[in-house]
Amino acid sequence: MLLRKITLEEFGAYRGKQSLDLTVKKNKPIILIGGLNGCGKTTLLDAIQLVLYGPRARCSSRGNKSYETFLRESINRQHDPTRGASITLEFTVTVDAKEHYYKVDRSWHTSGKSLKEFLTVQVDENYGDKGQATRRAQAELKYSRHLSEGWADHVEDLLPLEVASLSFFDGEKIESLADPERAATVIESAVHSLLGVSTVEQLRTDLLALQRRQKLSDEEQHLMDNIHAQEQELASVQEELDVAAQERADRAKTLRKAERDLDSLEDEFKKEGGGLFERRVELDAERKHAAGQLADLRTSLVQLAAGPLPFLLMGTQLKELRKQAKHEHSAAEAGQVLDVLTERDEWLLKLLPESARNEVMEKLDQDRAKRSKSTALKVNLGLPHDALAQISVLDEGLVRDKARAAQLLEQAAAASEEVDQLDRQLAGVPEQSKVEALQDARDEQIQKVARIQESIDRDDQRILELKRRRENVTAALERAHKSFVQTKVKAEEVERIIKYSEKARSTLERFGEALLQRHINRLEVAVLQSFKELMRKQGLVHDLRIDTDKFTLTLSDGEGEALDPGRLSAGERQLLAVSLLWGLMKVAGNRLPSVIDTPLGRLDSRHREHLVDRYFPHASEQVLLLSTDEEIDEYLLDRLKKSVAHTYTLVHDDSNFTTSVVEGYWWNVGAPNVA
Repeated sequence: MLLRKITLEEFGAYRGKQSLDLTVKKNKPIILIGGLNGCGKTTLLDAIQLVLYGPRARCSSRGNKSYETFLRESINRQHDPTRGASITLEFTVTVDAKEHYYKVDRSWHTSGKSLKEFLTVQVDENYGDKGQATRRAQAELKYSRHLSEGWADHVEDLLPLEVASLSFFDGEKIESLADPERAATVIESAVHSLLGVSTVEQLRTDLLALQRRQKLSDEEQHLMDNIHAQEQELASVQEELDVAAQERADRAKTLRKAERDLDSLEDEFKKEGGGLFERRVELDAERKHAAGQLADLRTSLVQLAAGPLPFLLMGTQLKELRKQAKHEHSAAEAGQVLDVLTERDEWLLKLLPESARNEVMEKLDQDRAKRSKSTALKVNLGLPHDALAQISVLDEGLVRDKARAAQLLEQAAAASEEVDQLDRQLAGVPEQSKVEALQDARDEQIQKVARIQESIDRDDQRILELKRRRENVTAALERAHKSFVQTKVKAEEVERIIKYSEKARSTLERFGEALLQRHINRLEVAVLQSFKELMRKQGLVHDLRIDTDKFTLTLSDGEGEALDPGRLSAGERQLLAVSLLWGLMKVAGNRLPSVIDTPLGRLDSRHREHLVDRYFPHASEQVLLLSTDEEIDEYLLDRLKKSVAHTYTLVHDDSNFTTSVVEGYWWNVGAPNVA
């Protein structure tokens, strides 16, 4: 598919009739459309999807509005709504090597309280004729009632809605494709729809339908009724599961926002001293306990000081007293010895003859006199005889009390420091009036997060139950099909049809698996090659794998370790998503146009250059870039212009809130540059 022309009439901000020629040239696949934010770039992207898909279009500005409300609000506000608005898209599609020209016009207007919508499809008169070359001139187009009435089904053959999201995307929102779950959904949809895997499955389904269309007996009719009932139940379960999954996704989004709000409240609560405020009772109790311990320690110190401990202040005096006690003790012992010697000498003299007494007496007197000198004291305090023992007891007590006093002092110092620390913390506790509102808001947000999480848990449980129910119904349906097939072999022709249908379905199943594996292998190579071409950090991602069952995308670094996409920067995740889309386009053969809104919003200068040089000129046979003036500026346009077929600028008139299309490209407000 290649877009040729789009015409907007009174649509959104586009006043009057505005047309853009979208034809591309050889080696010039790019249509560059510039404008400031709010000028209508996204409106143009919405217009392409709206004209093709109508109420199923995924327009960014629709939100939760009903389709009728969206159409009413899409009519230019300065235009008469009874005359309405319209979008016309012209494009070509190649079928069996022949190109066919389409012109699709979707218009609507109000009529009283109701709104009327019209869709007309014109196609070149050789549509479906394989014998002649296709003529594409607009004058030769003819209205097709069949296509106009069945357009919703026909457009799915040309460009399935799920695949369209790969062709028409917002560059700022594309980063979500780097999420493993979102990427898996896109890969599965693209592989099945864009690369033709679903065609194989459809053939298997058609063969199964062929089996069912055989002539039915009463028994067979009963089996078929059972199959129909099982199919209806399966469809009902699948619908419930889809609704439950969507509700769960919406709640998960709400939960993430609520958690971010809670984090903000927690940060603000902590900044205002909320943590100390919540611990104020605990801190006060700790302070009282520490103060009590300090008082007990001080009491113990006072009691200890009431004992012999003060004698430590009299160390010198105690030393002298100990010395004096030793002297007095020695003198007392010497005095006792003199008394004993005097009695002995008297007894001895009596035993000696008279002639020898004088000489012996003189010797004994000299000995007692010598001993008597040791009993002479300069100072005699008259200390008791056990003074030394008492002083020894006092010394032991002082050693013990000194160690105990040191321990008590250390404990008292620690307790005092703890009291001071708690006093400082208590002094920092904010007043209740300052944090009460924040505390209430935080508690309320905590409850809100808990309620949402409970709802998500219930959703998970319901989804699990529905999946089990779907598995049971699928198994029952498969059993019913087998029973039906076994019953149908009664007739030889029916048996032959069923037999070969089953063989064909089995072959198609194996072929589908092989085709899927082949596409996945090619896609892995294409996405990895695209990512490496766009990345500035060449060694960040070494390998890329896609699971064929769950279609999950896994990155690995040079060491072979799995690389979490969350570790990539916002710009790198955007490049990964772009690489995924680019790889899909490569594998699909670039058969679809690429319409990119805000293509460079989150990227740095190096990555922007990589996209301009390596991606945009090769993304597809036709690339529409809807860019702001700061994304593709004069420098990047100079690198890109060799691949540009047309340039346009969306000029917005702030006085009447309307947008007009001007040929050429510009960088500054009011200074268009026609290329």
